[in-house]
Amino acid sequence: MGVEVGAQAARSRALAVLRIRSRALAVALLPAAVAVVLLVGGSTGHITGGSWPVTSWIVTVIAALVLLAAAGIALVVARARPAVSPTVPIAEASAPDLYRLVRDLADRLDVPPPSAIALTPDCDSWLEDRTHPAHGPPPPEHRDEIAGARGVGGGRSRRAPAAPVLVIGSPFLWWMRVGELRAVLAPVVAGTGPSAHPDIAAARRFVRGLDAAVAVTSEPARGPLARTVLAGVGWVTRLLLRSCRGHAAEMERGVAAAAAERAQAVDYGLRIVAQEQVGLAYAGWDRLLTRVALPAWRMGRWPARLDAGVVAALTELSRRDRLAEGFASRLGERPACDLLEEPGSVDEAASLLAARLFHGGPAEPGPDWAPVDWQEYPDEVVDRTWRTEAARLHRVLDALGVRHPTDPTQPDQGGPTLARVLDHLTAPATPATDDADLSVDRREAYGKSGTGVSLNETGTGTGTDAGTEVEVEEEVGEDGEPVLGSERTAALAAGLSAELAREEAAAPAVASGPGGSAEQPGPDWSFWDDGMLPLFPLQPPRSGRELLADHVTAMVCCAAMDTAGAAPGLDWLDGPALLVDGVRAVDLGPRVLTLVEDGDPEPLRDWLRHLGVRPEKPVRLV
Repeated sequence: MGVEVGAQAARSRALAVLRIRSRALAVALLPAAVAVVLLVGGSTGHITGGSWPVTSWIVTVIAALVLLAAAGIALVVARARPAVSPTVPIAEASAPDLYRLVRDLADRLDVPPPSAIALTPDCDSWLEDRTHPAHGPPPPEHRDEIAGARGVGGGRSRRAPAAPVLVIGSPFLWWMRVGELRAVLAPVVAGTGPSAHPDIAAARRFVRGLDAAVAVTSEPARGPLARTVLAGVGWVTRLLLRSCRGHAAEMERGVAAAAAERAQAVDYGLRIVAQEQVGLAYAGWDRLLTRVALPAWRMGRWPARLDAGVVAALTELSRRDRLAEGFASRLGERPACDLLEEPGSVDEAASLLAARLFHGGPAEPGPDWAPVDWQEYPDEVVDRTWRTEAARLHRVLDALGVRHPTDPTQPDQGGPTLARVLDHLTAPATPATDDADLSVDRREAYGKSGTGVSLNETGTGTGTDAGTEVEVEEEVGEDGEPVLGSERTAALAAGLSAELAREEAAAPAVASGPGGSAEQPGPDWSFWDDGMLPLFPLQPPRSGRELLADHVTAMVCCAAMDTAGAAPGLDWLDGPALLVDGVRAVDLGPRVLTLVEDGDPEPLRDWLRHLGVRPEKPVRLV
């Protein structure tokens, strides 16, 4: 370990953690030591008479129980499997240039190189200790007849201490250039130096074992005896974990400070520029997941090139946002994904892992969980999503007994029409002056803002590009949700929520699958439980108002496609988009909200008339 101040502070904190471990061992051995003294004193005649014989046997029994409990706790801590981040392992054969870059960086920093490299679908990078026996490959099978003989390779094999695994965020490889990636990884790789110190490594193993033991004791047990035993083990491990928590946190801060100090000599100026790209990549990745990937996941499709989509999303952001100007000019340099032999297969594995983590999708592709390319996204995801939601909306209307509009001049009145939805959501006329004034104010605001559609303004957020945003004060109920236009609207929203819940309950359960190999990279599913999926849900469940607004928006888009020649499209920053004459339209969201919350259809009808949409015409549903 180097002479950095942070490294010395980390070692002192590591020794403090090890002292807590030694004190716990001493407390466990203290009754045994007292029992030994009493038994030896009685056998040699130094402690005789009175109650000493009875006391010695009582202390011996207590010491045996304490030793048994301590052995059980130690066994649980030693055998508990520490948590491991779900990653896509990258073999050296599939990325020799990337391994070479990391090893050269470790040589420049004078630290041990990481033992392996893995990718994670997140905008972060770190070192992860995977030296626990449960995290390594199974021992090789000895086929020699004398393999079990002493001195000929038999017996239990000892695992050589391995350096931590370098985990890299997959969006970094596609958005960053090679020099920027090296600058960003420099302080991370520098952390292998303090990690190799025996005291710090032992302290980390002890803390990780306690944390894993707490997780084991928190799992539901089968019987009352097991629950009682695990409760006692959990109390002791939590006590030890609380005792060393402060020292462990300060130890990690010292390690980080030492790594940052050591990495200052490597690409320091470029690292300042690269940190700007880290923030930009995080913003683009979050936007891509919530606006683009999530609608596809809900339809049973998973985009197979999410990391490549980050480049497209950030390029679009640099085109729209003046603050991001100049970032797209970097695309002429060599991207870091060129360090991979097969970037397409790695991107596909990372995309599947992202769907697994953020949505809880199946571990392997199948008929109901198929990959989708970006060229097929508008037809396979956007069009299907709108028509599926429109079909669900009309099923709920049928269940509520809503009749179709009666117009003798229009044929096919029994089909699924937008007019049926508009008539049902239109609130009956009331003499309320405040509501009328609010509707008039909204119509005036829409008249000033122009005509268009921004599909994400209904439930998942607001758009970021062209179009004037209309801000209108909304009336909210006791639960914090905006008040819907009428009782019929509230009943329709509740029906949609119930219908969607039934569909999700009827969906088949997901199951884990095998991990990847050196030939075909893939996520490693063996270190975590399927019951925790999704680990990082992107959004909370949609409320009834959001569901209704999304379904009405889908119905409007279906009518626009079937009667006005509009087409589904993909916006890299806002997700599904409606294209009219090849141009994305904006500002549909506020008009739909006016219909849902106020029961006023006039702003939406004006929008439909402007585009030539015929609400009375039936639409094609899934």
